[in-house]
Amino acid sequence: MKNNMNLGEFSAVFSMKVINTSKKISAQLFVYIVFVLLMGTTQLPGQTKASIMPPDTLQVGIAGSAPFVFSKNASTKGIAIEIWEHIAVKKDWGYKYQYYDNVEEAMNALSAGSIDLVVGPISITSKRLQNMSFSQPFYNSSLSILSRSDKPNLWEKVKPLFSIKLLMAVAVFLIILAIVGCLLWLAERKKSPEQFPKDPINGIGTGMWLAIVTMSTTGYGDKAPITVSGRIIAGSWMIISIIFATSMVAGIASTLTLSSLSTSTVTNVEQLSQRAAATISASPSARFLNEHKAQLHEVNSLDEAVSLLKSKKVDAVVYDRPQLLYYLKNNPDEDLYIAKAEYYKQGYGFAFPLNTALVYDVNRALLELAEGQETERIINYYLDKDE
Repeated sequence: MKNNMNLGEFSAVFSMKVINTSKKISAQLFVYIVFVLLMGTTQLPGQTKASIMPPDTLQVGIAGSAPFVFSKNASTKGIAIEIWEHIAVKKDWGYKYQYYDNVEEAMNALSAGSIDLVVGPISITSKRLQNMSFSQPFYNSSLSILSRSDKPNLWEKVKPLFSIKLLMAVAVFLIILAIVGCLLWLAERKKSPEQFPKDPINGIGTGMWLAIVTMSTTGYGDKAPITVSGRIIAGSWMIISIIFATSMVAGIASTLTLSSLSTSTVTNVEQLSQRAAATISASPSARFLNEHKAQLHEVNSLDEAVSLLKSKKVDAVVYDRPQLLYYLKNNPDEDLYIAKAEYYKQGYGFAFPLNTALVYDVNRALLELAEGQETERIINYYLDKDE
């Protein structure tokens, strides 16, 4: 009986241990499952949403203008396309080009998911970053001013002498001479009628003659005041005329000197106020010129804008600096000058959809190209070094 009791007790104890062990295993399994689920739904610090993996063959949109991209059938590729192709070779990516007429059309295709990225001179702006991603800039652009550097002709040199301000100054000078001549005539006509006739026209004319001779320090001696009042007037006029004459002569001389040294070159945007300037229609430079009160002439191409500049219908062309540098490189014989001043600085980069896995790899490759001077070599091939 005792052995039977021991066997029963042993069985009960063994069953309890098995049950407890099973409970522990079940609890551990439950905790593990919950942990896995939490890890699958919780993001670690610095982790973003799941990146969209690119397809095997990338659909690459091409948009923009020379020297960054050229037309589909052109033998030249352009700065942006050459940089992209270097990246694609490094990463062993397959791709296919789709050409678009303008940047906005390509950006719309990117937003619609028709392409995987856009290659070209794509301006990186805060507004665009709301709907897409960008690589780091591969080129820093800006707006600049292109103008003529020709010397002024004879008429342009003497033209300042016929300005409204100078003509008004001459008119004021003649009025002052008439007043001084009249005062001298009034003071001298009774005591010296042989020098200053009583006839007002002849008398005042003689007084003006004496005023001019006194001012110029010629001193002919044919006329001279003999009364005290006449001598006071003449003496006062001597002092005044020294200041007046020297200032007037210096102003005319400086005007002639500056006009002979000046050119039609425009060095900053402040010089374009109320002057004619050409740019491409609907470009950021059009708004820029309106802000600075220039007389805006909008055209459809850079060649058309430069044609207006060379025909002297406008005083300057304002547009993106790299495009202006590229034009000058291909037209070195033209007497044109690009100002050193730069405005509206912005970076050009490649555009991608949000959360794409391509951005990190492209940025890393761009850094490698920059460190190896490859990017600079490509840019210098299309553009003269910007100093």
